[in-house]
Amino acid sequence: MKTLIGKMGYLVMVLGLVGVVIGVVFVCQALSKQYWMQDAMVKENISLTYLGIQGPGSDTIIKDMDTAQKAADTVREHRHSIAPSYKELLGSGKYDPTNPKQLTYAQAMNLENYLYMAVLGFGVVLIALGAGAFMIVTGLALGITGCVIVMLGKKTAAAA
Repeated sequence: MKTLIGKMGYLVMVLGLVGVVIGVVFVCQALSKQYWMQDAMVKENISLTYLGIQGPGSDTIIKDMDTAQKAADTVREHRHSIAPSYKELLGSGKYDPTNPKQLTYAQAMNLENYLYMAVLGFGVVLIALGAGAFMIVTGLALGITGCVIVMLGKKTAAAA
C-alpha cells in the first residue's frame, strides 16, 4: 500500500509539472504573437485621426484590440457610405479596377478585414493567455497535492 500511495503522489506531481510547462508555453506563445501583431501594426503607422476619428487619443497608432475595433468599425461606416453592399456597388456588372468608386470600396474592404483580423488575433491571444494561466495554476495545485500525498504516504508507512 505504501508504494502505491507514493507512486500516486509522484504521478500527480509529474502531471502538475507537465501542466505548468504547457501553461508557460501557452503564455509565452501568446505574448510572442501579441508583440508581433503590435509591431506589425506600428509599422503600418495608421492612427485613428487618419481614418477621420477625432477626440482624445485619436492620434495614437492603432496597435491594440480596442483601437483596431474602433478603426475597423469606422472603415466599415465609410465603406457603406460609398455603397451599402458589394452587390449594390457592382449592380449587375463585374468589378472594374479602373472605376475609382469600386477601387476605393475594395481598398476599404481590405483595410477593414486587416483590422478585424487584428481584433480576432488579439482575442485569440487573450484566450491563450487565460488558458495558459489556468494551466499554470492547475499544475501548481496538482504539484502541491502530489507533495501532500507523498508526505501522507510516508507518515502512514512510518506509523505502520
